[in-house]
Amino acid sequence: MNQIAAEGTALPSSRTSSSNTTPPRRMARVLGLPSLVLFGLAYMVPLTVFTTYGLVTQTTGGHLPAAYVVTLITMVFTAYSYGRMAASLPYAGSAYAYASSAFGGKVGFMVGWALLLDYLFVPMICYLVIGIYMAQYFPDVPMWMWICGSIFAALVLNVLGIKVLAKVNFALIGVQFLFIVVFIAVSVVSLSSSPPVSFSAPFYSPDMNYQGLLSGAATLCLSFLGFDAVSTLSEETRNPTRNLPRAIMLCTLFSGFLFITVAYVSHLAFPDWRTFENVDSASFQVIQHVGGQLLSAFFTAIYVAGSFACAITSQASVARILFAMGRNGVLPKRIFGLTSKRFGTPISTTVLVSLLSLIALVISLDLASTMISFGALTAFSFVNLAVIKHFLWDKGLRGPQASVRYGVVPLVGLFLTLWLWTNLSHATFEVGMVWLGGGLLYLFCLTKGFRKPTPQLHQHDDENTINDDTLTGAVN
Repeated sequence: MNQIAAEGTALPSSRTSSSNTTPPRRMARVLGLPSLVLFGLAYMVPLTVFTTYGLVTQTTGGHLPAAYVVTLITMVFTAYSYGRMAASLPYAGSAYAYASSAFGGKVGFMVGWALLLDYLFVPMICYLVIGIYMAQYFPDVPMWMWICGSIFAALVLNVLGIKVLAKVNFALIGVQFLFIVVFIAVSVVSLSSSPPVSFSAPFYSPDMNYQGLLSGAATLCLSFLGFDAVSTLSEETRNPTRNLPRAIMLCTLFSGFLFITVAYVSHLAFPDWRTFENVDSASFQVIQHVGGQLLSAFFTAIYVAGSFACAITSQASVARILFAMGRNGVLPKRIFGLTSKRFGTPISTTVLVSLLSLIALVISLDLASTMISFGALTAFSFVNLAVIKHFLWDKGLRGPQASVRYGVVPLVGLFLTLWLWTNLSHATFEVGMVWLGGGLLYLFCLTKGFRKPTPQLHQHDDENTINDDTLTGAVN
């Protein structure tokens, strides 16, 4: 570990400054292990298990807990790779920075471009589930009105500033955990008065569809994006070589255990998944079955509030990412590099993200979920590759221990992520490949046929610098 810490003192190649350039400003290292874990769990949203509950339950033929086990195993290997890279290169940028350091700016740009799918689709899926669940509870109000109303409210708050809401987010996390405890308790009580159930069926049955299981597991990758978010806090973490790997692994294991437990209890309490009235809102039906109208009302209120808060914070994040890319010339500065003189927020990118979020009116929950997983699995694959290149090739580490830690483990992670990646739907691949093709074409034009170096994202010591609040989704 000491060797890794020493090696991590050098900036990644994508961020190295010349002697004539002012070094990028460092952010204060104020976060400890508990804060990192809490941030990761907040980003994951504990109730996210209910977002794709019906969809993946149907895809896996009633084996959602088993799909979560497959996803968790895959994520443990990838989380290890994230931890190794974050410890050796404790700088903001996550997969983009790691890929740029290991494979150069052009590959880094494409990895960042793939990850942009996540950032764009996360607020979109939040607005979509708000519309789905509010329409279930208030059937007389069209779903499109809930979606448009949420997008407009989020736009106003993002322009004006949402620092207070960032603090409310942590309170919402606590309420979500409270709901999960109540839901599990009520479900256990309902089992005592229900016909006997098979306690092993949610994990295995003789007629299990393994192709559907893998497809469902691939979709569930969106539930584990929190450990990627933790790695973006590298420059604000105390003792990052020690705390980052631990926080990333703790977030992955704890959230995985939570998702598996909730999915398992739900399947036991409501085993007949074939009777779902609406696949997109199937979890609402399950909760109403075990807890009646009161619990379903509690769930709807907490879930919608959490989704709205997540939408605002994720929209603020992607708006700042696009603004940073515009400010540094990666995207057109006249469009993406503008800020509001009155509010100091990146108003043009905020409006753009709101307009893109209107796609929630026509996109399905299935496609939106899998598109997030497409971008995540692409980035995860390159992070696993970056570990091998960075430690075994660039740093020349040798010996049995180094071969296992920086060769075998990330190679297994790479194989598992690619395995899940290939099990995404054909529609996901069509949209994803078009997105990657567009990024490659843009990079070709930006670099004059790949002859010029790729513009690199860096921080500035000016009024437009992305500050601490950006990482939690708050905009001053």
